[in-house]
Amino acid sequence: MTITQEKTLAAIVRSDFPILQEKVHDKPLIYLDSAATSQKPLAVLNALQNYYERDNANVHRGAHALSVRATEAYESARDKVAAFINAASRNEIVFTRNASESINLVAYSWGLNTLQPGDEIILSVMEHHSNIVPWQIIAQKTGAVLKYVELTETQEFDLEQFKSLISEKTKLVGIVHVSNTLGCINPVKEICAIAHQYGAKVLIDACQSVPHTPIDVQGMDCDWLVASGHKMCAPTGIGFLYGKLDLLLEMPPFMGGGEMIAEVFLDYSTYAELPHKFEAGTPAIGEAIALGAAVDYLMGIGMDKIHAYEEELTAYLFQQLRDVPDLTLYGPQPTAEGKGRAALASFNVKGLASSDVSTLLDHEGVAIRSGHHCTQPLHRILEVTGSARASLYFYNTREEIDVFVRVLKETIDFFKSVME
Repeated sequence: MTITQEKTLAAIVRSDFPILQEKVHDKPLIYLDSAATSQKPLAVLNALQNYYERDNANVHRGAHALSVRATEAYESARDKVAAFINAASRNEIVFTRNASESINLVAYSWGLNTLQPGDEIILSVMEHHSNIVPWQIIAQKTGAVLKYVELTETQEFDLEQFKSLISEKTKLVGIVHVSNTLGCINPVKEICAIAHQYGAKVLIDACQSVPHTPIDVQGMDCDWLVASGHKMCAPTGIGFLYGKLDLLLEMPPFMGGGEMIAEVFLDYSTYAELPHKFEAGTPAIGEAIALGAAVDYLMGIGMDKIHAYEEELTAYLFQQLRDVPDLTLYGPQPTAEGKGRAALASFNVKGLASSDVSTLLDHEGVAIRSGHHCTQPLHRILEVTGSARASLYFYNTREEIDVFVRVLKETIDFFKSVME
């Protein structure tokens, strides 16, 4: 993809995102926080509004026209998600509130009923809190043991150490596909193959990969995969769990209530078929429908095209950051073509708090993240309390990167002058 094509792609999509036309502190908004949440295109906003204006009714519960239309749209979204990640069956897609709920579903339904004292769970030190805390709770309840894969010298997943940690005692491997702090892309297909040799199951946190690159769960051969809609152009409050059909069939319900039942008697109940067994209560109907619209939107652009575009933005971002003084970048460096890492840069400036850096950038209209990014254990290993993070998506441009880097340099110069 050429530089001209890069600009053309950005120019095509930016008009689809109303918020990108906003001003912040009387400055044009430059939104570089998509790893936290993405912005929403008109197609998604319209789908959400259309449901509430024209089709608002509960799903699966009524024979009237509104309920039928709502149910069809809701279940159509499930089909779209299944196709998006190449699931073998629509019944392998469970709608949840977010990736955190998806992980907790697996932890409490499978983990609590499967793990025994002495069984081992392997995670990595770069995991989001959502893929650490549930397993800590389950380990405390079951007597299972947590083990962690550490970082290589280039701050990537240490595959060789993983090979030394895994054993017949390992029952679960839970790994993030793309680190939201380091930006490294973990070898999940190889991890799954190694884990399965020992009979272990694998859960992949794909929150930072599903929005940015083509995902094939059958090719990956993971047992579960989780993602959040709000990072992939959909609304908040909707996510999904992919699980292999045989596993989901064996797992007991996570929550009880309406929707997930077949029949209820005073002394016992029978449960609905997949995937409804795991979707208790009235779901986030409008949000699920809008998630389907987000999938349509992303597939309309083409995930291969999005991935290639972001690689070139990544190369340009890191090229520009090389000229910034006193900067420490975390994670592996990309190749000259931007390959080898995600389109985000976590960093610290010598002598400055990340919160101060992000606050001054905000006054210039540049929105970046600061803090621990829900990876406190990782930041302790990096020997910092937090970091600043600029994260890109396909609606960002090289011109926005130029402004970000310029304002970052000005911010550093300002603090230096104050401290002199």
